[in-house]
Amino acid sequence: MKHIYLNLKRFDVPVELGGVNRLAPVEHWAQTVVHGIQEGLKRYHPAQAEFAVFFPEAYLLPASGARCPGSPVRLGCQGVFRADTAAGGNFGAFTTNRPAHAAAALGCTHTLIGHCEERGDKAGVLAEAGVRNTAAVNRLLNQEVLAAQAAGLSVLYCVGEKSEEQDCWQEVLGEQLDVGLQGADKRRVVIAYEPVWSIGPGKTPADRPYITKIAAFIKERTGGLDVVYGGGLKRDNARMLASIPEIDGGLIALTRFSGEIGFYPEEYLEIVSLYLNH
Repeated sequence: MKHIYLNLKRFDVPVELGGVNRLAPVEHWAQTVVHGIQEGLKRYHPAQAEFAVFFPEAYLLPASGARCPGSPVRLGCQGVFRADTAAGGNFGAFTTNRPAHAAAALGCTHTLIGHCEERGDKAGVLAEAGVRNTAAVNRLLNQEVLAAQAAGLSVLYCVGEKSEEQDCWQEVLGEQLDVGLQGADKRRVVIAYEPVWSIGPGKTPADRPYITKIAAFIKERTGGLDVVYGGGLKRDNARMLASIPEIDGGLIALTRFSGEIGFYPEEYLEIVSLYLNH
């Protein structure tokens, strides 16, 4: 089975406030996304691919309400807290944080953990305390993975190396995988590979040989976990990624990178078609 994930980041913010949302007013945004993709995804057999969408938390309930009976759209949140509610234990004293059980109660079946932006945030907080230790970041992410799985969520776990880490990528990715997934149920984990050094305007995208090399390493290190390309599944690379046997899907974010940039459902469906019908 292939895995097509959609991370909507903060694409809800209107253009006039500095965002990229030209799709719908924020009160209708989640419904517009779900309505715009779910019918088109029904053409694919459930065994062919799974489709999960990672929404900002405020939009999970409207997105859940917009799903039709038998919808192929699965809902995910953009991370969970490392602790959770428990019978006879903490009842939810986690102000500002999102416990995994809260995500499950909102209709989530998936969560995204270890995205390069989350890794950067955790590293920045630790640096303010004088700690510069990648293993510490991975230990915190491991707690999130375990909390997510304890609440019944499937995990998309992101790994990737920065430009200054390319010469030691095996050590960097190996630590992210070994520490981050320690004690996890790997049957409910998919790995997203993010070549951080190649993501962003003006940077050179990772090519087929490089992506193949990394995906093969991840599969060997994890005992054969599915690997999706997290550097951005898009029109320009969909067919190339589909031609790599070691890659099992992709993570989509923006669908348009010039002009009126943003996320557009019809363009998302085009990317999915290019990948699955190569």
